[in-house]
Amino acid sequence: MNKTVLKSMEILRLFFNEEKLTLLQIMEKTELPKTSAYRMAESLLELGFLEKDKEGAYRLGLIFLTLGNLVAERLDVRTIALPYMKKLRKETGEAVNLVIRDGDEAVYIEKVDTQERVRVYTQIGRRAPLYGGACPRILLSFTEHEERERLIDSFKIVPYAKGTPNDKNDLRRLIEETREAGWSVSHSELENHSSAIAAPIFNHKGDVVAGISLVGPEVRFRDEVHVQAMIEKLTGAAFHISTKLGQPEDNLLENREVRT
Repeated sequence: MNKTVLKSMEILRLFFNEEKLTLLQIMEKTELPKTSAYRMAESLLELGFLEKDKEGAYRLGLIFLTLGNLVAERLDVRTIALPYMKKLRKETGEAVNLVIRDGDEAVYIEKVDTQERVRVYTQIGRRAPLYGGACPRILLSFTEHEERERLIDSFKIVPYAKGTPNDKNDLRRLIEETREAGWSVSHSELENHSSAIAAPIFNHKGDVVAGISLVGPEVRFRDEVHVQAMIEKLTGAAFHISTKLGQPEDNLLENREVRT
């Protein structure tokens, strides 16, 4: 490997733990001669990887903010989530869906079907209102307050099935319960006799970017002990997917406790 590139990377890595470093400190930590350390630091400065403060100390350049955002934005939640979805299906036996928001609707972008003979079928590309069903509602519940209220005000609630929220007050109550618990459950909201449990997936900014859910016939989602076990597995999967998307674990741990 190119020695100059390796040494340059070694200099950059120093700033993982240090906010600022003088040229002397860089020399001491890398054991580089003064001429080499200066030449590399100044090259990194010219390229935008480092910048200097008024005292002449080096620090990371703003280019890393741009690069970090690009990497985070280009992470494919679908690719990251799929292995966890397959594991969930294996552990629970139920179908697993992944949804994202598109305007005032949820779009199903990935699924892993159950191997049970009795199942709830969901097609990739299907759209659903954000107010109906556990997984679409999880996206609505964890949006920012002002945006959430704007969406709720715009809804004309249509009864898709016998369990669809009755009105906007009913919807707000369900949202508060969802935010408090950190997960959502629905029975016969989009289709009669179907149930779902959903959890939010967050990105590096703390924004909800997707919802993941377990879906099946309502009869298999009524036993409290079984449902509790599924909630724990589902929220655990959502936790790990969120960390891979850059959400700090400390932020997620606060909301991971499962309440009954």
